Amino acid sequence: MRLVLSTRNAHKVREFAGLLDCVDVAPLPDEVELPPETGDTFAENALVKARTAAAATGGAAIADDSGIESAALGGAPGVRSARFAGEHATDEENLDKLLREAPAGSALAYVCAIAYVDGDEERLFEGRCTGTLAAEPRGDGGFGYDPAFLPDDVADGRTMAELAPEEKDAISHRGRAAHALLRWLAEERERGCGSGRLASAD
Repeated sequence: MRLVLSTRNAHKVREFAGLLDCVDVAPLPDEVELPPETGDTFAENALVKARTAAAATGGAAIADDSGIESAALGGAPGVRSARFAGEHATDEENLDKLLREAPAGSALAYVCAIAYVDGDEERLFEGRCTGTLAAEPRGDGGFGYDPAFLPDDVADGRTMAELAPEEKDAISHRGRAAHALLRWLAEERERGCGSGRLASAD
């Protein structure tokens, strides 16, 4: 099965290719312009991006919107996670701002919403990973806030950036949302998918 991934983020393309290992994840064509992420929720932003890609390519498309929520900051940065330190902030600048403003040991949650759009068919899948904020960044893996995210599912005190890729995929917010999407796709295949879209897509 082929799905267009509506993103310009190279990290996400690689991560989704690994998470959706039985799906042909195609990059968004260069000529397709992504819409601005102006939604108040991760789901709203994911849906508008997936709709744009599906309309432009005439096929099934997926998109995600994800970020981190800090309990100490009232849920911020949330949907502004990629722009927490400014409109064109780097990962390092965003992480530094979080470490300055939230206390070490405070509760965090990574949240991901994946939207699937194929014509009139629209579905949303959400994944969450809870954890706490480390006192300082550690690890060279992952990206974004991973070096300071201590996942609750890891007992030995490693940050998300210190996990092997397969360990991260098993517990990450994006991994959990992607697995929910894969389960739904498998169920639709088994049911024959009424319209035949999924059954004939590969």
